[in-house]
Amino acid sequence: MIYIRAGSQSYKLIILLSVVGEYPICSIHLLGNERVYKALIHNLTKPQKIRVGTEELCLPRLFTINGKGKEKTLRFYRGALKVLDILGIREHYDAVSRNHRFAGDSVHRGRNHRIAEAAAMCMQAGIECRPYRLPVLQNGERLERIRAEPSFYLSKALKQVGEIEANKTMFTRLVGAVFSYGECFAVYNTRSSAMKWNGMGEFKALYSLAELARLNASDIKVDSAILFGSASSAAETIAEAGQERRREFRFDSIYRHIHFVPLDDTGIRQLRLLTSPHFRARIEEVLFEPDDRSYGQGRFEYDACIDGVYVMSFLDGDLARLMRFSQAASGFAVRCEVVCFPDQREIVQEVCYAASVKVIDREVVEHELEIERRDIFEE
Repeated sequence: MIYIRAGSQSYKLIILLSVVGEYPICSIHLLGNERVYKALIHNLTKPQKIRVGTEELCLPRLFTINGKGKEKTLRFYRGALKVLDILGIREHYDAVSRNHRFAGDSVHRGRNHRIAEAAAMCMQAGIECRPYRLPVLQNGERLERIRAEPSFYLSKALKQVGEIEANKTMFTRLVGAVFSYGECFAVYNTRSSAMKWNGMGEFKALYSLAELARLNASDIKVDSAILFGSASSAAETIAEAGQERRREFRFDSIYRHIHFVPLDDTGIRQLRLLTSPHFRARIEEVLFEPDDRSYGQGRFEYDACIDGVYVMSFLDGDLARLMRFSQAASGFAVRCEVVCFPDQREIVQEVCYAASVKVIDREVVEHELEIERRDIFEE
């Protein structure tokens, strides 16, 4: 018998699917121990007795696996949806899955998978993504709806807010938005490919998101994005941006800050850093002496000048800022250094090859910033 208890692996799978509808099998590793989760999923695609609270169910299966190769996807078995009724979350699942109806083409499935991976990363980082635990957004008047603590709204929830929807966001690759301590991050997931920005579509998405934030929070910045992807996709995204003929459509013209987050365990830790209060200012305080810091002044964008060397922190994974720093530094012909985590070294060396690189352990920074593991399932 499988016991569905709050916080258990089976419970997390059920909650995740209730939020996103379907999940790519190739990304099971984002949820934790891949071997353990695959064994659990294997068991739950067979006949099982399942206990949810005080109720016991005999089911032919809880989940089904559809598709082939990288498109293989995990879904609920239609006959097992009573589990969601018992948990009181059926309504939310029906909304996201269109009453358990899924498009069969690879384009729609790929978009669903990008959204699902972003939600899984947020869930693992302790960012609330369950719609029934989040305030409902509106666009009728200025209200205080958005909570201070980190929260992730799926793109579907953003598009369903009144008239802000399809005509302004139908061409964007936006998969959702993270709100955290006075900041709003547009969220994209490029997976293993370079990000292909959709020009005016992304500008319209940014405008819509800024308007939505303005009507649901009194003081919030909307100039940043989180870009999920594989390690190789970050440098490719920058390289492709350099080939964009129209400067206004380049990614760093749309969002001033583009924080790259790898789709792995390190990315989950990076996400916790980005959603900690005032993370940019606190990183600078940890790394640099007050007399060395630039405080946003100077001929170009850097964080500190130490013994004639211009230093920039890449600990927040800001690709747009790294690109500006590299271009400005080469133009002024000055000595430069970039501070980064070990997993970021390769990106820094590819983008900012003229600068020296200083590596700092992630554990040291997390300790100094007092970044702790969060769990949204701790009641």
